[in-house]
Amino acid sequence: MTAMTPGSNIPLPAPRVAVDVAAPVRLDVSGLLLTADGKVRSDDDFIFFNQPTGPGVTYRSGGGTTPDSITVDTAALPPGIEKIVITASPDAAGQSFQGIEPTATIRNAADGSVIATFTPPQLGTETALVIVEIYLRNGAWKARAVGQGYANGLAGIATDFGVSVEEPAAQAAPAPPVSTPTVQTPVAPPAPTPTPDPRLTAPPVPTTPPTTGTAPAAPVAGKINLDKGRVSLQKNQTVSLVKGGRPLLSQVKMGLGWEPAYRGKDIDLDASVIAYGPQRNHIDSCYFGKLSIVNGAIKHSGDNLTGEGGGDDEVIVVDLGRIPQEVTGLVFTVNSFSGQKFTEVAKAYCRLIDAATGEELVRFDLTNAEAQTGVMMAKLIKQFSGEWEMTAIGDFVKSRTVRGMVKPAAQSL
Repeated sequence: MTAMTPGSNIPLPAPRVAVDVAAPVRLDVSGLLLTADGKVRSDDDFIFFNQPTGPGVTYRSGGGTTPDSITVDTAALPPGIEKIVITASPDAAGQSFQGIEPTATIRNAADGSVIATFTPPQLGTETALVIVEIYLRNGAWKARAVGQGYANGLAGIATDFGVSVEEPAAQAAPAPPVSTPTVQTPVAPPAPTPTPDPRLTAPPVPTTPPTTGTAPAAPVAGKINLDKGRVSLQKNQTVSLVKGGRPLLSQVKMGLGWEPAYRGKDIDLDASVIAYGPQRNHIDSCYFGKLSIVNGAIKHSGDNLTGEGGGDDEVIVVDLGRIPQEVTGLVFTVNSFSGQKFTEVAKAYCRLIDAATGEELVRFDLTNAEAQTGVMMAKLIKQFSGEWEMTAIGDFVKSRTVRGMVKPAAQSL
């Protein structure tokens, strides 16, 4: 059995798992089926006590004497579903999790054996939690401990993932989430409405599906590693930094480069890396104004003011073997301090290089551009097994400095 911490993940040893959520008080537990864009397809993908069954996901009530449970059959999930989030909120209206620590227990649904447990720490005004997620990564299903809190109850979570929610007329306007949730996009097309609940109803609202952004790359069968040489990533794809069965724990360089989109025009961009702990807590940022962090395990090459010339414009050296234990996530960002937009940038990319040999290991070319001043290029996440994984992000935000990237980058972990 594994005792998980926020942000940690484990592979699932069985295709069917049950997630029990227990607390000193009665809880409402639910599950949401999400596509690659982090949204439900329709309100039918919201599984809770008034709609207890869905494709591959079922809800079981504990009746107040045993924990409520969500069972996920990964083999029965519909095509396109890449994540199941398990949520919990106190049954009593308005009650927070202050002093009421819930514990999620992940079990093998076939024999009831315990796979892992997770108790989110340091809860306060949260009235709802995303506690655990079951997600697909490179053809394999995993579980991640989340512990993300909301101050506006189960309705806040449901709305955030695209479920249409109608609050009771007497209820006050929802407060903002306690921790940073995903940005809302239009909800999915309408579906039959489940039996309404006095605390939460979900009537269908016709709307147009999202059209902005680049579609995520299709899942790749099997786990990509470095055994076959250089890996070229598409947006949202992940590579495990493992070669010959051994995790890569030597020095690597993250090279970031760009060119002006218009001949003869300088483009001043700044590359940075932001280090986080297991609770998505900001530890430090390495950029042109702070060229070394975490005891020298991460170093920056310095500022490039024009983007002209061949090769990498800025390089960040990361000694994976010397990264402190408290650092579990690194997000590499690029900002335009001068305010130029990425629609004025051409051929932006990032690439991971073996510092000892100069061999290019992984490359991600940014193929779209938005009129924003910041972009999250890639992230390195330390897995429970000790290996690191690199994921291409390619998401744009409005920020001219690394300071403004700290919150959206934490959300991407």
